[in-house]
Amino acid sequence: MDVDVVVIGAGPAGLAASLNLARAQRTVRLLDSNRPRHAATLQSHGFITRDGISPLELRSLGREEVLGYPTVSFERTTVRQVVAIDGGFAVQAEQRGASAESETRASAVLIATGLSETLPASHHVRPWYGTSLHSCMDCDGYDKRGQALALIGETPDLVDRAMVIRRHTDDLAVFTNGSDAVDEAGEARLAEHGVALERTPIAAIEGDRDGMRAVVLEDGRRSERTGGFVRPWWHPQLEFAEPLGLDRDADGLVLVDRAQRASVGGVYAAGDITPGFRQLAVAAGEGTIAASVINRDLIARSR
Repeated sequence: MDVDVVVIGAGPAGLAASLNLARAQRTVRLLDSNRPRHAATLQSHGFITRDGISPLELRSLGREEVLGYPTVSFERTTVRQVVAIDGGFAVQAEQRGASAESETRASAVLIATGLSETLPASHHVRPWYGTSLHSCMDCDGYDKRGQALALIGETPDLVDRAMVIRRHTDDLAVFTNGSDAVDEAGEARLAEHGVALERTPIAAIEGDRDGMRAVVLEDGRRSERTGGFVRPWWHPQLEFAEPLGLDRDADGLVLVDRAQRASVGGVYAAGDITPGFRQLAVAAGEGTIAASVINRDLIARSR
């Protein structure tokens, strides 16, 4: 094998795993395509000692720390395929926009690729995403406290999300953009808590350099909103792992046990690519767990 472990993805989960594997004196190849989901976000919150840090700076600092260990190497590349071989796995990758290809053989593989996302009313939402509009209520709700907020989405969990946001404001409106995401029971629950419901499609989001100011509906009505939240559709990017035949849930996320082991021996997953909460600290914690388990599993295999 070229290395003990290939880590795919250099977000919080992959970086935390690489750091702890390095400290276990494991050789690691860290592969990342440099296309993080939160590239538009200016600040990340809720990560102790780094509250309010830029996500890009967090990744940069983490990569610098990890590469300070001589057993870790890093490659900016896109993984194309992971296949099982005798004694481990072959991870095949290529650099985007170039013909350079590589193959790394490893005893274990950690998948920490995170997710990609599609935004509802994307044409209108995109200019405000990461500044006035966010996706993580737990991360950014506090900073929107007391404002007139919007929740924009087309999924069945909008009402539950509205209840979380409602902790931070008395002025919240849910916009379903013409979808039937909220049923009659959900509408009644929203009304009970003083949350407005707008089913009319969104025509525009108005604002200026200081931020968004209003959501404009197709019937001409304006709802003055200074910020809020969007419920994206999340998509796992796991075509490269198809040859492994991993067990996945209905949303396509990798199913793991409490030790971050996937259904195929020697394969592990951590962070947003697995079911659960999508927060920086959670992803880093799962990466740390995975590193400890991988080290122990490799020790057991070498007996």
